[in-house]
Amino acid sequence: MERAENVERGERAEHTDQVEGPPAPEDRTGTTETEGRTGTTETEGRTGTTETEGRTGTTETEGQTGTTEAGEKPVPSRRGRRLRRIRRTALALVLALLLPLLAAETALRINYTGDPADGTTRNRDAFWLGHAWVDGRKDDADVTALARRLKSTGIRDLYVHTGPLEHDGTLPTSLYPRARRLTEAVHRELPGVRVQAFLGDVLATEGPDGMRLERAATRAAVVRSAGQVLDVGYDGVHLDLEPLHSGDRDYLSLLDDLRGLTRARDAQLSVAAHQIDPLPAFHSVWGTLTGHPKWWSQEFFGQVARRVDQIAVMSYDTMQPLESTYGGYVAQQTSLALEVTPPTTDLLMGLPFFHENRFGHWNHAETVSAAVRGVRLGLSRTDADRARFGVALYIDFAATEADWKAYREGWVR
Repeated sequence: MERAENVERGERAEHTDQVEGPPAPEDRTGTTETEGRTGTTETEGRTGTTETEGRTGTTETEGQTGTTEAGEKPVPSRRGRRLRRIRRTALALVLALLLPLLAAETALRINYTGDPADGTTRNRDAFWLGHAWVDGRKDDADVTALARRLKSTGIRDLYVHTGPLEHDGTLPTSLYPRARRLTEAVHRELPGVRVQAFLGDVLATEGPDGMRLERAATRAAVVRSAGQVLDVGYDGVHLDLEPLHSGDRDYLSLLDDLRGLTRARDAQLSVAAHQIDPLPAFHSVWGTLTGHPKWWSQEFFGQVARRVDQIAVMSYDTMQPLESTYGGYVAQQTSLALEVTPPTTDLLMGLPFFHENRFGHWNHAETVSAAVRGVRLGLSRTDADRARFGVALYIDFAATEADWKAYREGWVR
């Protein structure tokens, strides 16, 4: 998702060698010039032979590279040989890149085939909500409408954007003046539905600016900020820090500290998680090539999952070009996540309730229906009876009726 800061931006949008060859030869086709008479020839009883001196197109020359006696193939020039080598090298590089990519995309399309086992929501789904719910733009009437929308679904948790955190880990109380009113209204209108504070920030992992988890003082401030939101009635803390690199020990240390707080307060701890390597060590390869190791190793994903109550995979922004390859990718991600998530942790797979066309996300490919089918395929193949499993819908202010219909028909039913 890489969306810790994009939530507010989305809401505001709602509210406010070419190589130069040798010069072309002169056109002398069909002519020979001998002793000043154009078009004449001098022969010595041999049909088809000509004798000329020093003119382009002759069949007998002395000491000139690239020409031969009549009847022999021309010898390639040094420049021509170099061009051929360049073309062959370029072709080899293109094939080296395209063939593995085509093989991978074909595998994903195959992964999207078959029929998933019967199964519906386990009533452990979640819904990401934007900042308007806590800053005064939404009121009680909006909560009532939301309750009508959610009552016939399997949504149990609301991740309400309450940050962003400052880079030092602190959280200004001015960001969420209506938070208590929201939590009270949801508890009244939707008994049993939990409201978690969605806290995020940009990490300084790929640039000079951002939060630095290696600083103990920053981690301690994040824990204090989590305590702040629990004090105003939230049922838990949902953490989304990006870009978070695989193997980050400081992040694991932060989760340990947060888990101590939430357990003591009888609250939930959930995280938004990066996708898992589709191929072993793929995050390392991608990071070397681009400077952005987008994925987590499966091992690191499991380490995170064992430290939280809920882990929600941001299974969108996948760079997939087709619905079938996207659905196959989600099926793969679901299986990989199920393999390492303990049965005591809720595993949620993200559904794209937003619509964008940019590098990394194609609206025609990343559809809710393809994601739901992919989730069901992965679940069926890996752990069809997993109880603590669901989907997470991102995000409320960009959702369409078609998104809700695909969710209901494909998952709630």
